[in-house]
Amino acid sequence: MIIGVPKEIKTDEYRVAVTPAGVVELRKAGHVVYVQMGAGEGSGFSDKDYVDAGASLLLEASEVFEAAGMILKVKEPIASEYPLFKPKQTLFTYLHLAADEPQTRFLLEKGIRAFSYETLVVDHRLPLLEPMSEVAGKMAALMGAVHLGRYHGGSGLLAGGVVGTHRAKVMVLGGGVAGKAAAEVAAGLGADVTIFDVNLERLHYLNDVMPANVATMYSSGATIADLLPQCDIVVGTVLIPGAKAPKLITRKMLGLMKEGSVLVDVSIDQGGCFESSHATTHSNPTFVEEGIVHYCVANMPGAYPRTSTYALTNATLPYVKALAKYGAEKICHEYPAMISSLNTYDGVLYNEAVGEALGIESKRY
Repeated sequence: MIIGVPKEIKTDEYRVAVTPAGVVELRKAGHVVYVQMGAGEGSGFSDKDYVDAGASLLLEASEVFEAAGMILKVKEPIASEYPLFKPKQTLFTYLHLAADEPQTRFLLEKGIRAFSYETLVVDHRLPLLEPMSEVAGKMAALMGAVHLGRYHGGSGLLAGGVVGTHRAKVMVLGGGVAGKAAAEVAAGLGADVTIFDVNLERLHYLNDVMPANVATMYSSGATIADLLPQCDIVVGTVLIPGAKAPKLITRKMLGLMKEGSVLVDVSIDQGGCFESSHATTHSNPTFVEEGIVHYCVANMPGAYPRTSTYALTNATLPYVKALAKYGAEKICHEYPAMISSLNTYDGVLYNEAVGEALGIESKRY
């Protein structure tokens, strides 16, 4: 298989789809790898690193797309990349289609064979989403604490407080990988943390492993509303694989919150779990609505691209190798775990949750 790795061009995105060590493994498996010049610089990998690993460099993204049978990316294609794709080309990346109808329709119209990292399920886990969820969760607590600073529009409360002062109260919505990571970091800063989830088994687990300053709560609209007026930071991490995130905090509920408190929407890639959210960038990460600071960066792990790129390659490489070995035509038969990753194929949508979110007919594989 000829694999192409273009440079990511989404605003403030510095990750790259594969490390040089990953290229070595792909070359050992007999595959050809083309990397766009400069693709790894944001993650600390030079062009020479990729050449030494066995990749061939191409100057322009258009050359990479033209040469490759499979395109390997980090983030979903943006509009300026659409014309570069060839019909029936294979794409493996984060897609988040439920919140992006234009991209979905492009993939269908072009007949792209698109597989997503974030919908791949193995033993009830999302192994290709988990590493980035962990990065984003840890970041969420840090960014929430930073943006409580007065000069960022926050209330001016130090998350962990000091002797004789109040500590911040942090609400984490969702007890998955991102929620657990956010709670751990917030607790480490010294805040009082409450994690909400609807899975009692997960809540029991979190109750056993979390520090003493982390409480667990069964999630409902009423319990969220009851605690919201006390909270200084709310981190939203809820996820329904492939589907739009549910809106757990409505615009009206902002009126319950203290002025200068902070909402961090980790779910923004899937449309966000706060009704007032809209996607922001690392260059302009926040906005204030109803006196509440909103942090809604759509590619949070891109702020720490070296860690994120290593973590992503560690997780994706076995699946990349399988897809390259069998091709899009045979992968779902030879490697059934990839069925859940399949989103579009030759003009057909194979993700039911995306179809429901966008009103597009879908099929089951």
